[in-house]
Amino acid sequence: MENDLSVTDDFVLTHTMLRIKDPVRSLKFYTEVLGFRLVTQLDFAEARFSLYFMQPRGHSDPADGSVAQSFDRAGLLELTHNWGSENDDSEMHSGNSEPKGFGHICIAVPDIAAACARFEGLGVRFQKRLGEGGMKEIAFILDPDGYWIEVVQPSLMEGLVGPYRV
Repeated sequence: MENDLSVTDDFVLTHTMLRIKDPVRSLKFYTEVLGFRLVTQLDFAEARFSLYFMQPRGHSDPADGSVAQSFDRAGLLELTHNWGSENDDSEMHSGNSEPKGFGHICIAVPDIAAACARFEGLGVRFQKRLGEGGMKEIAFILDPDGYWIEVVQPSLMEGLVGPYRV
């Protein structure tokens, strides 16, 4: 049987999901620190969970808030809240602690030094500051649940990773 990959031409990676403990705290972070906007909120009362689909504010084609579009467009972040988890002592597993798994999401900014200075001024926690470690041109910040968010300036990436291109 021949594997015809053309049948996948219309497949779209629509979103990445992060489980969150406190939607108020997380929505504040993603909207006020990273400039995302809430596209769609879905509350599943019987199952006791909510989904929050977030989109970068600067996206050239704003989502219209429809459920279909939330599951059809590229580049969304889905924050999933299991009701009541904000009141327990458990911590989210970011994947960067043992056992390792999921690593991080990444945002691109036009001026990484300015973005990091803004994050610093807002009291955002850093996992890795600009200028630290082996890859000095990138930073990692932490969201309220400890998920790593890589911060890059695309114009600097060729110099950083270009020599490793195969």
